[in-house]
Amino acid sequence: MKKIIKKTLFIGLIVFLLIQLYQPARNLGFEQDLTANFTRAYNVPKNVEHILRTSCYDCHSNNTNYRWYSYVQPGRSFMESHIKDGKKDLNFYEFGNYSKRKQESKLEAIVKQIKSDEIPLSSYTFIHKNAILTPTQKQDVINWINKTKDSLSSKN
Repeated sequence: MKKIIKKTLFIGLIVFLLIQLYQPARNLGFEQDLTANFTRAYNVPKNVEHILRTSCYDCHSNNTNYRWYSYVQPGRSFMESHIKDGKKDLNFYEFGNYSKRKQESKLEAIVKQIKSDEIPLSSYTFIHKNAILTPTQKQDVINWINKTKDSLSSKN
């Protein structure tokens, strides 16, 4: 019985080491169209910009701040899946390229998800405690988005 356990652990270790060789491409793109970046397309106050960069940009931009654990599989693949899905849903670096209607829709969705505590994801804030939004931060972002949304509506 001990021989089977040792053999199983050895095989498990070998498999674990082999999967470390697979490292998906990193989300380290650079801003190509600076005017499309959310913070450049709108007059974002510094406090709101800081909140967004801390709590949102790792998954919703073209540039993720990778930490040490991002080098360990299978966590890396899980992380890349979240980033891919996040960017598909909303990419702050490309926000200025969205139609005005889509921008309004995305802003409304952000407010709704902040109010319902859906964002940032708990799987993200579990490790990134600084990304947890305080009630004041939530209100700052919501107030700024509502003001911005109103200005978008008046331009249409």
